Amino acid sequence: MRRRVLGGTGMSVSEIALGTMMFGAMGNPDHDESIRMIHTALDSGVNFIDTSDVYSQGESEVIVGKALHGRRDEVVLATKFGLPMGEDPNQRGGSPRWIKRAVHDSLRRLGTDYLDLYQMHRPDYLTDVEETLSALSDLVRSGTVRAIGGSFFSPEQIVEAQWAAARGGHHRFRTEQPPYSILTRGVESSVLPTAQRYGMGVLTFGPLNSGWLSGRSDPTSGRRNAGLGAKMFDLSQPGVQAKAEAVEKLTKLAAGAGLPLPHLATAFVRAHPAVTSVLIGPRRPEHLSDLLAGADVALSEDVLDRIDQIVAPGVDLYAGDFYLDPTPPIQDKRLRRR
Repeated sequence: MRRRVLGGTGMSVSEIALGTMMFGAMGNPDHDESIRMIHTALDSGVNFIDTSDVYSQGESEVIVGKALHGRRDEVVLATKFGLPMGEDPNQRGGSPRWIKRAVHDSLRRLGTDYLDLYQMHRPDYLTDVEETLSALSDLVRSGTVRAIGGSFFSPEQIVEAQWAAARGGHHRFRTEQPPYSILTRGVESSVLPTAQRYGMGVLTFGPLNSGWLSGRSDPTSGRRNAGLGAKMFDLSQPGVQAKAEAVEKLTKLAAGAGLPLPHLATAFVRAHPAVTSVLIGPRRPEHLSDLLAGADVALSEDVLDRIDQIVAPGVDLYAGDFYLDPTPPIQDKRLRRR
């Protein structure tokens, strides 16, 4: 499997990375099967594994730790912090108080004494970014963490964090982890160019857009009442209907190119020059095998042009994808009311 250098870190990572959100109670509760999937990925050339403390409330990290026993040096290991790990408001966010506790909890669950990449899972609007960067820099200087990054940061937040690091003499975010797929191309307009401008590595997630590009005959089947994600499959919403129409066209395009739709989808993301590695998040072994089989697929200019005709560059067909509003300050009452 081909590799690329992760931003300015000097670390070489595979173009396909294994995301582990589906390992544990959130997806596959079978630890042994999940461990075998991790080993399959490693044996196939994947050397980059991404997890988070919030995935199944730490269970995913435990599974990854078990799988890497005896193989830790083979892997560039990344985890994330910042999303709620309890009811206490101090068990989340980017405060130095929480970072110092969260990193040690993650290290314990992962069974390692260092992290190659430690990422802020979401921006924290209540903590000064310089406070966050100062605490993360302490971890880099101590050898606990090799590099730091962000996830789901807007272009202006990326710039603010870079300037704050330079102003305060802190280590800077070396990576960004945004959602990116054929159906969610909004990051092409500014997030990806901004990351490129600062020499950041980009780790994209959601190439199959929560199953829309999985190749199933009806991606909405059995998903319309799926908890928080129900609206993502509600065809009464214009954006969701637009996705369904696009998937129909993309399925025909993939068939004409002699490719399974998931291979077309992941190859599209890998084709962007800003993207370092594409995170795949399989729940079952067959999902992993199918995605790994397309690791070397490259799309022609003609196919990429036809994708642009189906979904215009820089466009998100449905604004509600990934359960997050793109303008959270509007939604967070604490930031606009005393």
